[in-house]
Amino acid sequence: MDYFLLVIGAIFVNNIVLAQYLGNCPFIGTSKETGVAIGMGFAVVFVATMAATITWLVQKNLLAPNDLGYLQTIAFILVIASLVQFVEIFLKKMVPPLYNSLGIFLPLITTNCAVLGIAIICQREEFTLVQTVVYSIASGAGFMLALVVLASIRERLDMVRIPIALRGTPMALIMAGLMSLAFFAFKGMAA
Repeated sequence: MDYFLLVIGAIFVNNIVLAQYLGNCPFIGTSKETGVAIGMGFAVVFVATMAATITWLVQKNLLAPNDLGYLQTIAFILVIASLVQFVEIFLKKMVPPLYNSLGIFLPLITTNCAVLGIAIICQREEFTLVQTVVYSIASGAGFMLALVVLASIRERLDMVRIPIALRGTPMALIMAGLMSLAFFAFKGMAA
């Protein structure tokens, strides 16, 4: 039951984008098309899971025993940057259309504060390795859920008349704010 609550909490109650406001740049930038949003979501799930797992191992086996906690952010960023390079090479070779559609946003996963935030939250909450893996998959899934929902809304909004001043990013920010308010309704589940 503990893992079930961890998953529900990470996806809905404490959604990394809509409740903790991490990862907004790729959230707004890649939410124009559902296909791209799904691809970006899977990339974030993979990178976040691998990064949280590896950073947990680095923290427990290298940084903490040697009193190098002050290097945590640098070490975590190096792990994340290496993983993103791996994902970028893989997508470029195996899925070129997705690689081309993600464009600049794929390397931005390196600086995606959601991925770094997930790794740091796992350390702050003192999760075990299994809890870290479960939480990072669920948080990545929450990111992907929010991204796909926003992309679906934006695709529908392309078919309606919107005032010129609100087209594009302004409307995306309004929709993200409304989605955030909707997700705050799940806060009662955590009590």
